[in-house]
Amino acid sequence: MKRENIDQLVKVEYLQSVRCPFKDSQFSFFQILYVLSGKGFLKINNNMASYSEGSLILLTPNDQHYLEIQENTDLLLVKFSERYVKNYKWNSINSMQCLLYGASFLSGCILQNKPDIILVKSIVDSLLHGIHHPDLYQDELTLTYVNALIVIAARNISKMRAEHITSNTDKRVIDIIDYIQGNIHNPVLLKVSSIAKKFGFSETYLGSYFKKQSGDTIQQYILNYKMRLIEHRLLFSDMRVNEIVTEFGFSDESHLNKFFKKRHHMSLTEYKKGKGPRVVV
Repeated sequence: MKRENIDQLVKVEYLQSVRCPFKDSQFSFFQILYVLSGKGFLKINNNMASYSEGSLILLTPNDQHYLEIQENTDLLLVKFSERYVKNYKWNSINSMQCLLYGASFLSGCILQNKPDIILVKSIVDSLLHGIHHPDLYQDELTLTYVNALIVIAARNISKMRAEHITSNTDKRVIDIIDYIQGNIHNPVLLKVSSIAKKFGFSETYLGSYFKKQSGDTIQQYILNYKMRLIEHRLLFSDMRVNEIVTEFGFSDESHLNKFFKKRHHMSLTEYKKGKGPRVVV
């Protein structure tokens, strides 16, 4: 498998494709993929999701991506480096890099905020116009549009956070949430004692501080976040239930089923077979 890099901080491409542009490649950079037309399936690591016109998908560095194209697919592909994300001054957005990496746990279209659908379409049209009709200061305009897409992606990924988390929330609790999301598959690092040690809090103060800032206890937040990710696995991937149990550190299937039934009033298997809510991407 070849590894691809980019020789610039940001690059925008228009692709008319009947073949997968990611086949047999591993990338060292972020990519925002917007589907202009066509449909098919996108595999990200072990997760499979459908795509169609209007889907906005964020691909993170080092993940495995593959398009299974059912209808001829036109794409706008926005590539940007980790260095660009890290060094750019994002004003009120803390830990942008960690936030974007949250997309690696999701599948398919990341647009959770309906008004953003129209906004994204407008930005994409502007980027396409710049590709086909470049004009004075085009590079500066392109960077502005790309930054807008990155912020929109971050805003929609942040919908996975606790309900009361906003851009005005104390930076420390946002850093804690980024840490939890980044270590969601490691039960040892998710212990309250581990989190408290990482951020220099006592366990007692950490519990009350997180609850006050987010509205959830740490344990509630971790479980709710795991449940959201598990829902994506069940709806989009071909993973077996026992594989999901192992991935998220539950002791066995009955342990996970207990929590899942409390949330959805159905078993994991029933949900996976299509009795759960339909998710459109």
